[in-house]
Amino acid sequence: MELVFIRHGQSEWNAKNLFTGWRDVPLSEQGLAEAAAAGRKLKEHGYQFDIAFTSVLTRAVKTCNIVLEESGQLFVPQVKTWRLNERHYGALQGLNKQQTAEKYGEEQVRIWRRSYDVLPPLLDRDDEFSAHNDRRYAHLPADAVPDGENLKVTLERVLPFWHDQIAPAVLAGRRVLVAAHGNSLRALAKHIERISDADIMALEIPTGQPLVYKLDGNLNMVDKFYL
Repeated sequence: MELVFIRHGQSEWNAKNLFTGWRDVPLSEQGLAEAAAAGRKLKEHGYQFDIAFTSVLTRAVKTCNIVLEESGQLFVPQVKTWRLNERHYGALQGLNKQQTAEKYGEEQVRIWRRSYDVLPPLLDRDDEFSAHNDRRYAHLPADAVPDGENLKVTLERVLPFWHDQIAPAVLAGRRVLVAAHGNSLRALAKHIERISDADIMALEIPTGQPLVYKLDGNLNMVDKFYL
């Protein structure tokens, strides 16, 4: 069994080195090109999909659409869920990473970005950019909408969707594409690869590169590689 992950192409805020999180930022021109190249690469290697899962953030949805279109599979059903959103970076969202490091120190910013269980400064619920004010999440209980997340909380958010939808689809023999974000995919990778809390800090998933997992009948990883 195979499962394909792809992190969205470069966003405009990736290019500007800004914390993005749940802010809805479009793909950059480079990101659009990355997504198109990924779709062509998947087509070249003969990858076909029966279902695609993505987040409700534009950069991931757009990447999913472009990948499917470029691989001749735009008809494939897509399931969009907030559970595959990027990690919520709290009050850091919109800030320049380098300037934030200069203010708080590089080590503190590294911990906020890469540690497993340290939360960033939380975003005020009354902030104009709070997810509590976004109609995409109006159906959720208030306590389910985050004001800031670490990777541990992100994993707790993502895992129910893995167990309820992604894993059953793979076990049923469906060919699955997951187009999501650096940290939601890192959370899933941690689970699939059984990566320790300490070692997950070192895992990077590049933008726009198809990542293939080969899994056995119990969804244990047999192999993984980038196309």
